[in-house]
Amino acid sequence: MTKNEAEKRIIKLRELINDYRYHYHVLDESIMSESAADSLKHELSQLEAEFPELITPDSPTQRVAGKPLDKFTKVKHEKRMISLADVFSKEEVLDWISRNEKLVPGGKIEEFFTDIKMDGLACALKYKDGVLVQAVTRGDGLVGEDVTLNVRTIENIPLKIENTSDVEVRGEIVIFKKEFEKLNEIQRKNGEPEFANPRNLAAGSIRQLDPKIAASRPLRFIAYDLVKPNLPTHHEAYEMLRALKFQTSNEDKVFKASERKELFEYIEGLDAYRKTLPFNTDGMVIKINDRVVYDQLGIVGKTPRAAVAFKFPAEEVTSKVKDIVISIGRTGAATPVAIFDPVLVAGSTVRHATLHNADEIARLDIRIGDTVIIYKAGDIIPQVKEVLTTLRPDGAEKFDFEKALKRQYPELTFERPEGEAVYRVKGESSDFILKRAIEYYASKPALNIEGLGEKNVVALVNAGLVKSVADLYRLKREQVAGLERFGELSADNLVAAIEGSKNAPLNKFITALGIRHVGAQTATALARKFGSLDKMMVATEDELLEVPDIGEVVAESIVAWFSDEDNVKLLEEMRELGAWPRKESGASLPLDGKSYIVTGTLASMGREEAEDKLRALGATVTSSVTKTTTALIVGEKPGKGKTDKADKLGIPRMNEVEFLKLIGE
Repeated sequence: MTKNEAEKRIIKLRELINDYRYHYHVLDESIMSESAADSLKHELSQLEAEFPELITPDSPTQRVAGKPLDKFTKVKHEKRMISLADVFSKEEVLDWISRNEKLVPGGKIEEFFTDIKMDGLACALKYKDGVLVQAVTRGDGLVGEDVTLNVRTIENIPLKIENTSDVEVRGEIVIFKKEFEKLNEIQRKNGEPEFANPRNLAAGSIRQLDPKIAASRPLRFIAYDLVKPNLPTHHEAYEMLRALKFQTSNEDKVFKASERKELFEYIEGLDAYRKTLPFNTDGMVIKINDRVVYDQLGIVGKTPRAAVAFKFPAEEVTSKVKDIVISIGRTGAATPVAIFDPVLVAGSTVRHATLHNADEIARLDIRIGDTVIIYKAGDIIPQVKEVLTTLRPDGAEKFDFEKALKRQYPELTFERPEGEAVYRVKGESSDFILKRAIEYYASKPALNIEGLGEKNVVALVNAGLVKSVADLYRLKREQVAGLERFGELSADNLVAAIEGSKNAPLNKFITALGIRHVGAQTATALARKFGSLDKMMVATEDELLEVPDIGEVVAESIVAWFSDEDNVKLLEEMRELGAWPRKESGASLPLDGKSYIVTGTLASMGREEAEDKLRALGATVTSSVTKTTTALIVGEKPGKGKTDKADKLGIPRMNEVEFLKLIGE
């Protein structure tokens, strides 16, 4: 971004943020969510950091103090300070309960323990011989910062407790809403910038070098866990916390596992009730009350199995639309997707959001270059809530859906049936597309699944046994053997071949996905660049353009494929079923940077196998002879056009014996 472009953007951002602040703080009304406004402020601060000469005294960023420095001793937690997995609906809570019931001995959960999820700074307090000896922030969960001197200034933390054994208490350092407002009232009277929010102020106060600053702030510690001693239930732990004179939220409750109706009624009423609480909260924690069972269920990644955080209305952020691409799903439906700068929404980084159909694009009047509000309303797929038209760049054109279809898919014909909102590929049924996708997935250039040719694919799809590629990995021997084309032996062989395709090489798996414009050679280049499917799935268009031989059309196609909701769900299923590619080594390979062509028939192997072996060694395999071709590998009855052109350009030939030596066979 040039300085001139940045200046224009900064002026528009300041106007919109100041308008938001006026409505929120003066008129006591909101024109957008606080989190969306914070996102705009963050963008403004980044632009001002890049162009400090554009900072002015009236900028909204000058009302908030800078980031605290890292200046405390690092401390390793004896027991990891975990975060919780988020859930957003009754269905997700029920799914969580169901998963745990399958793992709990006897399949029975007795009680659930709930508490308000506070919005503050997590901290662990350690007591020895009844005396507070150390306070440590959460940090990354494994290592935190020693903030003992600052925490000792918090009035509601007991410096001595009636328990001489080793005690560790965990909780949130917060500032109550009324006290926060009093602080800002003082700030306003003194002509000082207002504090952004209670959470940031609490965290910033604790991470100041001078304890006097923490002492001057109305900080409170609200306990939510007793790590030592480890009592039988969370409820008993809370009772001991209160007995030791720690402040808790006093919103904790116990529900019998049979009282699910009461649990959900409580959750539903909590969204409105939480506004009356003295502190900020964005959800409710639900745990299995039995701490023995809780510990037995263990941790997955960074979160415990036995607890979740039910989150209230979704977080909202803003970002700029870089492009709108269209993905063709397995049913032939054309789904538009907004691609934007990466942003953190509800705990995860997102780069795209479905726009559903042409009608939704028209309703939003969304255009490339627009700034939009993005949210996750109980769904893992991000959505565009609103376009901030006041930030629209000059010259932004309306999005022409049909024109975009013709540009991105020039060889396909689309139709929009009367009364429907979705454009579909004309003349292709969903079954036809599905069969074609499975055939390609199982083909030699892809995963080479023996026995899964065209006729067998048709039989499996027509019988209703396979409705997606993931269903291949759910097939049972007896299901397949019951079909007309199969016997017990052929059914065994097919199921075994499908099972054997799990943990496939990354380049083969990428090829098998059938992403438009991504063949075997491009898939190999992608595998070498990213090393894992997880990294490739979140790659930006700019990162994809760094891959050799990938241009804008191919990069756009890859981004669109991984933006499609159906494709995302398909990959999630395949991961759960164990059909996930192994990671690619980042080490250099012997044929890196070299290019070969295979022509004619080889006695030792087929042409596709030969090309795969070359790619596995890092080589590029092409179909046309150019000046950059390293050598022409010639078998029986080679293509005369290729040999003649190679001779004309002085490209050396390689016979089969030399080829086998090249690949080490």
